[in-house]
Amino acid sequence: MIPISVLDLSPITQGGSAERSLKNTLDLARHAERWGYRRYWLAEHHNIPAVASAATSIVIAHVAGGTSTIRVGAGGIMLPNHSPLVIAEQFGTLESLFSGRIDLGVGRAPGTDPITAMALRRSTGADTFPQDVVELLAYFSEPVRGQKVKAVPGAGLNIPVWILGSSLFGAQLAAELGLPYAFASHFAPAQMMPAIQIYRSMFRPSEYLDRSRLMMGLNVVAADSDDEAQRLFTSHQQMSLGLRRGELGPLPPPVDPNHFQAGLTPIERAELQDRLSAAVVGAPDTVRAGVADFIRRTSPDELIVAGQIFDHSARVYSYEILKEVMLRLPREAQSEIQPVLES
Repeated sequence: MIPISVLDLSPITQGGSAERSLKNTLDLARHAERWGYRRYWLAEHHNIPAVASAATSIVIAHVAGGTSTIRVGAGGIMLPNHSPLVIAEQFGTLESLFSGRIDLGVGRAPGTDPITAMALRRSTGADTFPQDVVELLAYFSEPVRGQKVKAVPGAGLNIPVWILGSSLFGAQLAAELGLPYAFASHFAPAQMMPAIQIYRSMFRPSEYLDRSRLMMGLNVVAADSDDEAQRLFTSHQQMSLGLRRGELGPLPPPVDPNHFQAGLTPIERAELQDRLSAAVVGAPDTVRAGVADFIRRTSPDELIVAGQIFDHSARVYSYEILKEVMLRLPREAQSEIQPVLES
């Protein structure tokens, strides 16, 4: 079975709180561990009322401390917001606390708006992401003779570093550095197929990987019926629409899908469909067909699944359905997948 992982933004719901959200995150992680999910990743976003995982390293420690076997990491850390040394120390600390279970995915975007990016006290000028990644990798390597600055802890721990991306830039950088690559098709699918082709064709074997390793993001909302899943999905759709309109708020409760669609302009309807085209929504049979089709088209080594669902019990149940669906995927859906490495 192709490995599947969880991408969690610790959603803060209307009427809820960050405290409740973070407790729900740990609860979902424990379920995911029991069901055999490979990884549990948290995402860094700032000044977004629906996201409780801004202090991503702390939330990773919260999840890793409450689980025992599942890999836990960042999907991702937005490197322009931080110095590479600070991130190396943070993840070196996490790896020292939870040995062999920590992943670090890094992204090029700030994960917020320009004003908030400035409030994070990092420059919004020159793009130094490639250099920052190289510096970060060096901190995780064994120190060389004469090296003045070391990550303590962090040096020599060889923590897996993934490049995250939603454009061709990240695909090219991951290929050039010989690093694993995670594409954010769950919210930016427009360049998905060109990014896959570039990463696979340009990949250079490295000390980190001897072959390309591709993870693809996918939205999945599963329920007992197609109608119920479509209703649950309206929370995600409303949040995406709010981001487009500049109307930020907590994750809203679901509404009638037909009523929601009727309230959209034709442009909003088209943009929402494009932005969320990498989504599989429905009953188990619908989800099985949709996931199988996505795998056939993209041939990933791993899937990482987001599920922005208002009701926590419904979100947990959606991931339970997905796990059962993955066990019953038709064999032909996985025919083009390369052998999976264990890291």
